[in-house]
Amino acid sequence: MTDYEVLIMLDPELGEDRQQEVVDRIRTQVVEGGGVWEAHTPWGRRRLAYEIAHRNEGIYYLVTFSASPEVLNEVSRLLKIDDSVLRHMAVRRVKGSSAATPAAVTVSADTAEPTPVQEDE
Repeated sequence: MTDYEVLIMLDPELGEDRQQEVVDRIRTQVVEGGGVWEAHTPWGRRRLAYEIAHRNEGIYYLVTFSASPEVLNEVSRLLKIDDSVLRHMAVRRVKGSSAATPAAVTVSADTAEPTPVQEDE
């Protein structure tokens, strides 16, 4: 089994119950496929850099699980055909990394230490 992270951007007009339904459908697919569900973290509503499907905002969720590549393919297929999902991106998770909160980080050439990036509001 491989560890995966899937970042999902949902339509901002969805209700809480429909958002939870999308996450539950992914969880069901992972568990039925023999995978291990780890967590889902709501990142909340974010403003988009450009419009997608005439929307200026999206609701983000980070989903983490371990599964076979076939299960990931099926999860991606389901997310592609769901109209409430504006975008999704699945990546392999590196052991020991933590992406529980969205934060921009840069690496300084002088110190090779990561430093947080100040976000303009």
